[in-house]
Amino acid sequence: MTNEYLKKDMPSQEKQEDFYHKLRDRVQNWVDSKPKVIGTVSGYVLFAPDLFHLLTKLMLDNRIDKKSKAAVGAGIMYFIAPIDFLPEILLGPGGFLDDVVVAVFVINTLLNKFPREVIAEHWAGDEDLLALVKKVSNSGNKYVSKLPAGRLVKRFTK
Repeated sequence: MTNEYLKKDMPSQEKQEDFYHKLRDRVQNWVDSKPKVIGTVSGYVLFAPDLFHLLTKLMLDNRIDKKSKAAVGAGIMYFIAPIDFLPEILLGPGGFLDDVVVAVFVINTLLNKFPREVIAEHWAGDEDLLALVKKVSNSGNKYVSKLPAGRLVKRFTK
């Protein structure tokens, strides 16, 4: 990335919302086409757009300190990295599963540091944020610490 690229303005709120809704539709269509995985992987994959949206909003929140934003940035980078543990290029939206686990790990760390309201005000998902974090954390904490982004997040949050 060049410095010129970093100086570009953020996309408008309308474009950000459009991207978010397109991603949600894409994930929902994938889940609808895989009825046999409902209740397992797809239950978590459905949260990918909401978690990505939350991370990007937290990155712009001036109440979040720089050290915590570094962890948020690691979570965002894991979402957009073309190659990760479960690459979307090979698995389609099913590849968001590891991204969800990393995002929840980051958000859980922030929830332990900041008032819940600071985090929750950016949440666009349908399910209760704390319930989601608890559900994914219970099944993914062991997994995330083995991922490169999980180790990076732990380094920033110690």
